[in-house]
Amino acid sequence: MIAKSISKTVSTALVFLLLNMVSPVLAQEDNSTGPAAAIDRSATGGAQTLEDVLARQANAKVDSSFRSQNDGSDAVGAVTTNQLGTLGGASDPQLWRALRYGSADITLSTRTPESLEIIQDTGMTWLAFRAGPLREYGGSALLGVTALLVLFYLVRGRIMIDSGLSGQKITRFKAVERFGHWLMAGAFVILGLTGLLQLFGRVALIPLIGHEFYASYATIGKWIHNNFAWPFMIGLVWITVCWIAHNIPNRDDLKWLMVGGGLFTKGVHPPARKFNAGQKLIFWAVVVLGLSISVSGLSLLFPYKLELFASSFAHINSLGLPWLLGVDPLPEQLTHHAEMQLAQVWHTIIAFVFMAIALAHIYIGSVGMQGAFAAMGEGEVDENWAKEHHSIWYTDVTGKPADHHPNE
Repeated sequence: MIAKSISKTVSTALVFLLLNMVSPVLAQEDNSTGPAAAIDRSATGGAQTLEDVLARQANAKVDSSFRSQNDGSDAVGAVTTNQLGTLGGASDPQLWRALRYGSADITLSTRTPESLEIIQDTGMTWLAFRAGPLREYGGSALLGVTALLVLFYLVRGRIMIDSGLSGQKITRFKAVERFGHWLMAGAFVILGLTGLLQLFGRVALIPLIGHEFYASYATIGKWIHNNFAWPFMIGLVWITVCWIAHNIPNRDDLKWLMVGGGLFTKGVHPPARKFNAGQKLIFWAVVVLGLSISVSGLSLLFPYKLELFASSFAHINSLGLPWLLGVDPLPEQLTHHAEMQLAQVWHTIIAFVFMAIALAHIYIGSVGMQGAFAAMGEGEVDENWAKEHHSIWYTDVTGKPADHHPNE
């Protein structure tokens, strides 16, 4: 229940953040036919007005009902007894409007809902966002986290075992725990690399290896990315079941947080159970982000079958969040293609956040702290390491008191 509540809260907040970034494309036109959307177009013969042009330039809502309702159909078109009524029906502009707004009488070999959307407005804006801000901000975030970790290492150095190695080992993680961890971690690394190469391939790989070779790689990379999603999701469920009971917050976590876990000060070792507050934050981030990225990934693996955003936006609107923030309600009706575009953008944003957190976790578990890698690599850790970093857990497991430092 706690994980579900946290997941819903974080997902709602992130959805709202995402829509603030891409809402101009979703709210560019207002196809409403109500009185509030009515505009006097008598002076323009039914065409768009200067107000329409200015509103579109300002990324404001535009009443496009004059287009969607003027599609050349029998209901609004000229009858055959009128002037020009026998010259072929709808004009070209009317035909394109009918195609755009889904009112054209067309015949396709595949009559799925998405195939009937021959023209959709959001494609180019999605592509520009993916090739621009999404790529730039995401890449900068990963480079920034990497730079901060390098700086931290240069200033703090490696966190050593103050009392030195004792030579005595204690079991930290059982084989079943380590299997679940490495199953998810290994799949995540492969997913991250293939995802980054798909996103940055056009600007980073094509200049180096050419279009033909990249086309072959992109096909293989997509297959790898899609299929390694399954071991990732299995590993996510695995570690959640194994460790959720050990990651419930308690008062010891407050003590750990108040001194920054001793990461910034040599000789400071706050008490901790099997998982300290920092590890618990990473655990819950993995659970929440892993759940979100899995759901959006499934939506992309099975396109047009699992559409989530319209219903999510309706839920956010029902909570009154747009009203509280002084913005327009989120769109509750989306085209099938817009659903997929939002799923892809959401999937990538969550992936960047996930990778940034993973970089910090990998750093502490490898070069950042002496003896830390042995916990997951071998399953056993030195007793002095356990006493300094997880003193309460050490006492619980061995029945022996940990040698506390005066500054704990």
